Amino acid sequence: MSSTESSSRTEDKSPRQQVDRLLVGLRWQRLEEPLGFIKVLQWLFAIFAFGCCGSYSGETGATVRCNNEAKDVSAIIVLFGYPFRVGSLPPRRLNRVQYEMPLCDDESTSKTMHLMGDFSAPAEFFVTLGIFSFFYTIAALVLYLRFHSLYTENRRFPLVDFCVTVSFTFFWLVAAAAWGKGLTDVKGATRPSSLTAAMSVCHGEEAVCSGGATPSMGLANISVLFGFINFFLWAGNCWFVFKETPWYGQGQDQGQGTSQESAAEQGAVEKQ
Repeated sequence: MSSTESSSRTEDKSPRQQVDRLLVGLRWQRLEEPLGFIKVLQWLFAIFAFGCCGSYSGETGATVRCNNEAKDVSAIIVLFGYPFRVGSLPPRRLNRVQYEMPLCDDESTSKTMHLMGDFSAPAEFFVTLGIFSFFYTIAALVLYLRFHSLYTENRRFPLVDFCVTVSFTFFWLVAAAAWGKGLTDVKGATRPSSLTAAMSVCHGEEAVCSGGATPSMGLANISVLFGFINFFLWAGNCWFVFKETPWYGQGQDQGQGTSQESAAEQGAVEKQ
């Protein structure tokens, strides 16, 4: 009985011991250095960027009042959001978001209309880049904190890290600019005035149309801001990652070699 109990206790303690060893092996001092501290900021702002864009939803609307006494005022409410879904329906893009336009004649009651435009590509690219940045920064932080000796001894890791950092810098600039332009187009397509302009019933004299409240785009605007913040973070981190590569050491060695040669030449001239 005692042997079985001792074996069970050792089995229970082994996972805890492994976790303790893992935590003890982490070099938390690396977070105080620019290379680790900026990686934490990149991780946080990547969450803010794809979280604000991916969780956005809004609504636009208008009211149609027919001049006929037989029909009442019709309120039109159109829901949209990333990736432009409507309620519990399957995913639909903005140009497939439908709403019912009331008709003021006696023959039919309504007509199905759709919002104009498809702006899902920049939004999906923006969110996808944020998710990839999130996972890469986690992997980089684990490498910095737990396997720092492997990162400094193996020259390939700093080179790969530098190339990936430069790539993410370029992609964040493209994604933030593209999503900013796409958001401007989404605002134009979902504006209540655009909604009433697309309805033929509002062009005649048989109805009076008025736009509803303008959709709130605050969360989407913040996502664009976070996109440019991520660009500046990744661009600034390029220098600190470059200092870990062998290219930075070669440049310093060449600079020291040229300075020593020039000093030797000046000494020789002074002796003469």
